Amino acid sequence: MWALLLLSAASGAADAFAFLCVGQVFAGVMTGNLVLLGASAAGAGEDGVALRVVTALAAYACGAAAGALTAGLPLGLTLLAESVLLGAAAVLWGFGLVASDGDRLGLLALVSLAMGVQGRVRVTPTNYFTGTLTSLAGRAAARQLEPGDAWVLGRLGAVVAGAALAALTERWWSPGAALGAVVLVAGAAVLETGWRGGRNTGKPRPDRGNPAGAA
Repeated sequence: MWALLLLSAASGAADAFAFLCVGQVFAGVMTGNLVLLGASAAGAGEDGVALRVVTALAAYACGAAAGALTAGLPLGLTLLAESVLLGAAAVLWGFGLVASDGDRLGLLALVSLAMGVQGRVRVTPTNYFTGTLTSLAGRAAARQLEPGDAWVLGRLGAVVAGAALAALTERWWSPGAALGAVVLVAGAAVLETGWRGGRNTGKPRPDRGNPAGAA
């Protein structure tokens, strides 16, 4: 469960970094990106948003496909690969190697690729939460909350905390804005390797709080 919290926080950190530093798009929230794409098609929003959104969508899809193709590998190893992708993005950003619009697209692709991997390999969603929140609110209204719902609420809070971490880092030390997601995913990889030792089944199941797998 602690690994889930770390991955949820990493998702918030990665999306906040992409939105604040790369250019008003998300690395993992594809529903939001589709909305931005529609708005851009209607002439709203910043110039170049449509291209960034398409880049994020394509990279995320490639990451999800890669996660499916690595079915059977130890989950910790797959998360380690994700942390390498995020680490590469952090190095590019931290050393000031992102100078052009093309560089920013490449950076966005790296982070979105990592989020796609994360979205596919874990049995419980850790980078899309609308369905989770909807089901949790429904159970609360019906007075059918269960002890496990505390962890569901914790994952929602972890997303907020991760995003706040990235935003504060960007404000006070911009070169390190991408490091939060790296550390969080690496921590989850360590926990999965040390505690679970399990393998990625290749068949992620929506969690109890997100029955439709909705973003």
